Amino acid sequence: MTALREFERLEAAGLWRANREAQRRDVIISLGDATLTIASMNDLPLAHWSLAAVERANPGAFPALFHPDGDPGETLELGQDETAMLEAIARVQNAIGRSRARPGRLRAVSILGTFALVLALLVLWLPGAVTRHAVSVVPDIKRKAIGQALLGRIERVSGPACATPEAAPILRDLAARTGVRQLAVLRSGIPGSLHLPGGIVLLNRSFVEDFEDPAVAAGAILAERARAEASDPMFELLEAGGVMAAFKLLTTGELDRAALDAYSEATLASPRPALPDQVLLAEFARAALPSSPYAYALDITGETVLGLIEADPMAGRDQKPLLNDRDWVQLQNICG
Repeated sequence: MTALREFERLEAAGLWRANREAQRRDVIISLGDATLTIASMNDLPLAHWSLAAVERANPGAFPALFHPDGDPGETLELGQDETAMLEAIARVQNAIGRSRARPGRLRAVSILGTFALVLALLVLWLPGAVTRHAVSVVPDIKRKAIGQALLGRIERVSGPACATPEAAPILRDLAARTGVRQLAVLRSGIPGSLHLPGGIVLLNRSFVEDFEDPAVAAGAILAERARAEASDPMFELLEAGGVMAAFKLLTTGELDRAALDAYSEATLASPRPALPDQVLLAEFARAALPSSPYAYALDITGETVLGLIEADPMAGRDQKPLLNDRDWVQLQNICG
């Protein structure tokens, strides 16, 4: 236990005092494997000190003054000439000190570790958690209001949504047929289609002007409905606006224009995510609408959309027209 094999047995003369009131007396000190043994000049044992609990009260001063840890009343004095014993005790104490835990260092490491953990939570977990919570508590009426506000910001780029008195009820019927709340046809600003919070689907005018079958426009609406079910547009909006947008929505129930514009810019500049054929086919089957017209609108050769053509849920079935000819013509002229 001494950590010094050459000092397994070492003796020196010293002065020992049992307590503060006792007289100092001459003793012989023996350095053993794990203890200091204090004996009288007649070799009568007087005390045993654990080497791990020996402390020096006056480092660097002489005579060297030692005492057991926690009991400064019992002392042992060693003269400067007892160099071998002093060196041995010092080396043992140094070895023991290096092995002892350092509370200050451990405390600093603990504080830094806790700070790093909290920081990681703030950076990695908190934004997503706040956003998910905000999305889960936003009522439908607020989603509709946010969707309308977002449409207004998009119209700054695209121009006002196309509208005529004759086409308005047709758009409402088409929205109900495809399972969305509101449809808006835009002259420009969006390359194809887009789903906004609150059940609002935007269509580029090409979907109603460039095709003879209204099932193409219906297919684009159904595709946006499927995308909205796979990824809530409200979550995408708050992600684009950042965690502060989510905090503001939670605390005030409002979103500022910066958050709306950030989402508009990010979404309008990105291609719409592709959907698996099974997901799209399920939407067409639910709405009882053919998938082939929409598939050929995506690829006139049919090569890349073969799954939508071959598995058309309405193939070989009698189908009621989605819109009559008059309504379809009115809708095709919505943008004048």
